[in-house]
Amino acid sequence: MAEELLIIANPSVGPIAPMTLRQISAIYLLRMISWPDGSHIIPVNRELGSRARERFTTLVLREDNAALVDYWNKMHFQGKSPPVIQESEQAMLAFVRSVPGAVGYVSASTPVDGVEVLDHVP
Repeated sequence: MAEELLIIANPSVGPIAPMTLRQISAIYLLRMISWPDGSHIIPVNRELGSRARERFTTLVLREDNAALVDYWNKMHFQGKSPPVIQESEQAMLAFVRSVPGAVGYVSASTPVDGVEVLDHVP
């Protein structure tokens, strides 16, 4: 059985109501670009091939990696940057913890001190 994922955000986001997976998807598809306070959202993805990214892509974005690459290439030509990539759970956690507005995901077994947990993906 695959492990649950936690959707995490930088503490600058502050306590907000739990987000829906649809809202998380909108962030990663660059349709939602600001937090409720108006600050910029910085989505962070794991590297291609990681189990966490495969789960996140399938369950939250409901896409496959090839379709997402095409989508983000189109967004790039519209002047929008795809999510930042981090190569490990610890790198993801460190980036989200230290960059205001950042949002990412880690396995539920990862200690998540210093970040806000927005939701979980079963």
